[in-house]
Amino acid sequence: MRMAILALAGIVVLVPDAWSAVYHSRESALALAFGEESAVDSRELFLSKAQQAEASSLAGSPVDSRLVQRYEGSLDGALVGYAYFETHQVRSLPETIMVVVGLDGKVRGVHILAFHEPEAYLPHEGFLNQFEGTELGGELSLRSGLQGMAGSTFTANAVTAAVRRVLAVHTVTTSSSPGSP
Repeated sequence: MRMAILALAGIVVLVPDAWSAVYHSRESALALAFGEESAVDSRELFLSKAQQAEASSLAGSPVDSRLVQRYEGSLDGALVGYAYFETHQVRSLPETIMVVVGLDGKVRGVHILAFHEPEAYLPHEGFLNQFEGTELGGELSLRSGLQGMAGSTFTANAVTAAVRRVLAVHTVTTSSSPGSP
């Protein structure tokens, strides 16, 4: 548990950070993405410098790491989708989301796994639900296809940019792999 230090009249007091929250473990998040009965394989993907540059260009923001962890869910031996975890800074503290991508390359879900900003800035389900069915393109933007969150512009921008990065990485990695959708 994170602790905050308060100094009042020369007295130092440690208090828990009330707004830090972890909502899902990796296992519970993947069960949420694919269902309890699904098998999940984890794959480490290493982007080439060209793939990293292409993904950054497609996303409209830098893809910082060339190492990507992709989870592939399958049911009865058939691939059903992909999940990616993305950790980024919102204002001054981190947030981790999971983006679930279908075989068609469209978002199937966006879930908050951990959020360390004040709860008032936490993305609500209505905001997250509007990503479902979206794909990488002009409509995946707060300027055109998505509605932001009043009072939580930093969060809305951070989540939208993260979803764009995930879809961009997914696009460059699946388009260059044999038998990709």
